[in-house]
Amino acid sequence: MLAGQGQPSGQHGAHEREQPHDDDALPLPAHPLILPCSGPFPRQARIGTDPWRVRVAQLLILTSADNSDVLPALALLSHGTHVIPAQPDRLVTAPDADLLLVDARSDLMAAKLLCQILRSTGSTVPLLLVLTEGGLAAVSPDWGVDDVILETAGPAEVDARIRLAAGRVPRPEESATIRAAGVIIDEDSYSAKVHGRPLDLTYKEFELLRFLTAHPSRVFTREQLLSEVWGYDYFGGTRTVDVHVRRLRAKLGDQESLIGTVRNVGYRFNVQEQDGARGIHPVRA
Repeated sequence: MLAGQGQPSGQHGAHEREQPHDDDALPLPAHPLILPCSGPFPRQARIGTDPWRVRVAQLLILTSADNSDVLPALALLSHGTHVIPAQPDRLVTAPDADLLLVDARSDLMAAKLLCQILRSTGSTVPLLLVLTEGGLAAVSPDWGVDDVILETAGPAEVDARIRLAAGRVPRPEESATIRAAGVIIDEDSYSAKVHGRPLDLTYKEFELLRFLTAHPSRVFTREQLLSEVWGYDYFGGTRTVDVHVRRLRAKLGDQESLIGTVRNVGYRFNVQEQDGARGIHPVRA
């Protein structure tokens, strides 16, 4: 159960100046923020349990441009991106995504056809269109898009449109229990166990463990964890993430390696090799 539930758990001062625990630092993967494709078509990979709290989304960008700078404002946001050619057959091997962005800046007719093909698959993944201002007049309801974004849009507008589009997607009811690699998270009682042993966690320690456990093997930067767990209204630095990770590892005891460090990037929840070989993933029981 939680210790001091509802109270801020960050301790500022000398304790936060300690260096993060890097003994189990892992090599940097080629694509740390992209999940491998687990199906024939990108499906929604939700982050968090509240659709209005989508802060870090995975975006699949379809473009025929030679460069990947389709929406410059994305470079200033923490959303993950993956770029593929604007060809329907490339979706077969595409990674999972929360949203699809179709580049319609140079060829409106080709973009319209692609959008209609995407919608004909029955996918519920939000579809956003990136346009020049001159292309706005050509867009109509039969395109099947959820929203349009001008290529000149600023970071605040782009982020808002992404979060709103992701938040409108209906989600099936989920259980309040997450199980992964011997860790059991009960979201109703705010309690956690590792291999049957109860963990005495503060509120933020619980939230951090819950978030990481729900996304095993996915790497999150300190900034992303700060945004997802502490929220936009938190004004402290990223060092508090390191402090909470260190405390979590101490409470996990001999299972501390479940929280791995990717050097110079951030942290991830490690799925044991034997679990990964059997295809075990986090489940809501």
